[in-house]
Amino acid sequence: MLIHANPFDRRLWRFQVEDFSDRYRMVAMDLRGYGASDKPDDPFTFDDMMADVLAVCDAAGVKRAIFMGASVGSSLSLRIALDVPDRVSQLVLVGGNAGVASSGAARIAGYENNGMAYRAAHIQDLVAPGFADTRRGRILIDVFLRDDVALNPATIVNVFRAMEGRDMTDRLASLSVPTLVVNGEHDLSLAGGRRTAELAPDARHVVLPGAGHVCNYEDPDAFNVLLQEVLEGVG
Repeated sequence: MLIHANPFDRRLWRFQVEDFSDRYRMVAMDLRGYGASDKPDDPFTFDDMMADVLAVCDAAGVKRAIFMGASVGSSLSLRIALDVPDRVSQLVLVGGNAGVASSGAARIAGYENNGMAYRAAHIQDLVAPGFADTRRGRILIDVFLRDDVALNPATIVNVFRAMEGRDMTDRLASLSVPTLVVNGEHDLSLAGGRRTAELAPDARHVVLPGAGHVCNYEDPDAFNVLLQEVLEGVG
């Protein structure tokens, strides 16, 4: 079950889907505000977003799965593993952090003040220095920014507001599923990811050199080696 980060959509997992969907069923969803999902103006909660994920699971006939999330997707995956552990066999948390990111207020201000024009700067903040100038980096930014006209900045703001109350650090000791936390070397959530892995009973932490917050896209070759281990039950 693949749950993307802000401000992307399900295509953030393109390299994982390409490499593994011939052997494993991979369900990639669009969170509200992105892709083919609704883009509501009205506020919603983190619980509402979690209910969205479980509704997609139910609609797809997914009773139990490996949950792999990036950023807000990792928070949703972790929350589901804590609240309904029978739905989760393992966790892969990309840019994972059980706490609340300090950048949330700045992201809200960026989208409120500049609308979708802020998205380019947001994406570049999330990747490693220089990545945006590489071929893969230019494709990443172009692919997602091309969709700006179809997005609603108010919904993206609502996603960040919903995340403000999601701190799960004090619940990590009760996490009952094997967990892999992956951060890039330049990830703003690196310290939080390390702390998350240290506090969870059955977790390991891997840092991918040269990558940023969305390391699964920035360095898919290295990331997919780790994912293969998880899928084979080794990790």
